[in-house]
Amino acid sequence: MKLVVQRVTSSSVEVEDNIVGEINEGLMVLVGFSENDSEREADYLANKLTKLRIFQDENGRMNKSVKDIGGKLLLVPQFTLYASTKKNRPSFHKALNPNQATELFDYFSNKCSEVVGVETGEFGAYMKVELLNDGPVTILLEKEFD
Repeated sequence: MKLVVQRVTSSSVEVEDNIVGEINEGLMVLVGFSENDSEREADYLANKLTKLRIFQDENGRMNKSVKDIGGKLLLVPQFTLYASTKKNRPSFHKALNPNQATELFDYFSNKCSEVVGVETGEFGAYMKVELLNDGPVTILLEKEFD
């Protein structure tokens, strides 16, 4: 499982000219699942994501989590995070199949929403994502259990 985490001052996802998810201060997160991922990886990364201290404290140090600042998450499903670029045309054979990935994305979103507010993109849809990266701060989180 991979997460591309971006600290934002605002972010939104649009599907067919409609905003389906929108946040102000928080984290916009691209979420990808591999063929081997399960609830175990989702649990681990939901915990890690909601506790990740990448917001500034009163001393200007990255020492606060999204929960600490009262921010939200905008979670965007992104199967292309598992693209194999061995050839010039990417292959996505390592990505989890869409049915299982949809279930795991919903599970992950629900786990995160137990801690902070969550908005989401739409699985399987053509999405337009806007964000104003704050910092910029972008971090890759990934977890694969053996």
